[in-house]
Amino acid sequence: MSRMDEQGRVTLDEIDRKIIKELNSNGRISYTDLGKEIGLSRVAVQTRINALMEEGVIERFTAVINPEKIGISVSAFFNVEVEPKYLQRVAEALAEEPVVTSLYHMTGPSKLHMHALFTDNKEMEEFMKEKLYILPGITSVDSQVLITRYKSRMGMRL
Repeated sequence: MSRMDEQGRVTLDEIDRKIIKELNSNGRISYTDLGKEIGLSRVAVQTRINALMEEGVIERFTAVINPEKIGISVSAFFNVEVEPKYLQRVAEALAEEPVVTSLYHMTGPSKLHMHALFTDNKEMEEFMKEKLYILPGITSVDSQVLITRYKSRMGMRL
């Protein structure tokens, strides 16, 4: 069972790691089937998953959607340089945009790294002109459009 260490971090045991690995492979697996896979009862699996959720290790369960199947054909990555005094305001504004799927503050000169999905190039251009470029404090924007996705990892390596 997981527990907190001196720094407030959760320490996972081997069973927790097996549960998380199986859930990364199939988030819809039943507690019963998961228990069979790792050698625990349904109740024990459910108890462990509930504990992992309460401790914040498992943040949420979600469906992974293939964007191309629903007409989203442009996947773009952006490096946005922002004056330090505007960084928080710009990050908060971009985080509210529905097309933005991830947003990170990276090392370097107040750089935000962002991923966004668009139906087409026109929608991307409109986002850049009407939502991105108008934000105060932005000094430069570099963007790259994805051509081929070879691997996209959901979850993380334990």
